[in-house]
Amino acid sequence: MSVSCSNCVPDSFLLCGEDSSGVLSGESPECSSDLDSSPPSEEVSIAGFIEDERHFVPGFEYLNRFQSRSLDASAREESVAWILKVQAYYAFQPLTVYLSVNYMDRFLNSRPLPGAKASCTIKLCQTNGWPLQLLSVACLSLAAKMEEPLVPSLLDLQVEGAKYLFEPITIRRMELLVLGVLDWRLRSVTPFSFLDFFACKLDSTGTLTGFLISRATQIILSNIQEASFLAYWPSCIAAAAILHAANEIPNWSLVRPEDAESWCEGLIKEKIIGCYQLMQELVIDNNRRKPPKVLPQLRVTSRPLIRSSVSSFSESSSSPSSSLSYKRRKLNNCLWVDDDKGNSQ
Repeated sequence: MSVSCSNCVPDSFLLCGEDSSGVLSGESPECSSDLDSSPPSEEVSIAGFIEDERHFVPGFEYLNRFQSRSLDASAREESVAWILKVQAYYAFQPLTVYLSVNYMDRFLNSRPLPGAKASCTIKLCQTNGWPLQLLSVACLSLAAKMEEPLVPSLLDLQVEGAKYLFEPITIRRMELLVLGVLDWRLRSVTPFSFLDFFACKLDSTGTLTGFLISRATQIILSNIQEASFLAYWPSCIAAAAILHAANEIPNWSLVRPEDAESWCEGLIKEKIIGCYQLMQELVIDNNRRKPPKVLPQLRVTSRPLIRSSVSSFSESSSSPSSSLSYKRRKLNNCLWVDDDKGNSQ
């Protein structure tokens, strides 16, 4: 049975209203400018980060609350110190630490801790310290899920001096609360977004780029507990850290902070200078506080003594009088509701 083509639609009707002569003739049409355009340059990407970073930092009023002591800076320092200990314990990436602290600061900037009144300080709002620790655990868990290939269980994450042991269901509820407050915006712009670019600006040959990035990362993490850095945005912190690392290299000409303004559009000279000077002060202060290194004496023991020490340790650790058993209190299924509805149960 043959099909009549009298009602068939011409091929030209199936094409768009644009010039179709090249398609019908078999010739390849010219590529459009959109398809032919190259990907955005690194300068454009960095400028985009600088434009967007304001959306991933707490407002300046958050720092003012620490300065006026309506928020307790020492409580924040303790939480960040615990996050750094867990990072060292599990060898987490530096970005995981920074994101954890970033989530915690953005949360505290937006609302009080669970079960606390808005007029309370961080320390006064704690019930023996557990609300802020719960927030720290939840923020670290979220950051680890974002960046780490292997994430410990919620119970195993609570190590390195954690005073309270939270049930996984309690931590998950806190995670949901954090996600809601942050509007699920976890892919933050951090100083690590800028380090590679800024390091290449100082060392175009790439000879010392690795050192600059590594040392700047150490400087950023060593100062992350200090609330004063909340006055500076990630791009500024990254520029100041790279400058500080560069000026530690022997035989390098001194790099002035005001020169960093030319690295990329959006950098502010006054902010970079202020952040750089703050880093210098803290690094000098930290070096003064460091105790002198003392090499431990080596003790040689025989194998039977090692085995006996291990067995005695296992006996002491299984003993009900173990110090860990009473130092860590367990909070089961801690619940809370919004501040307008009441306090935590």
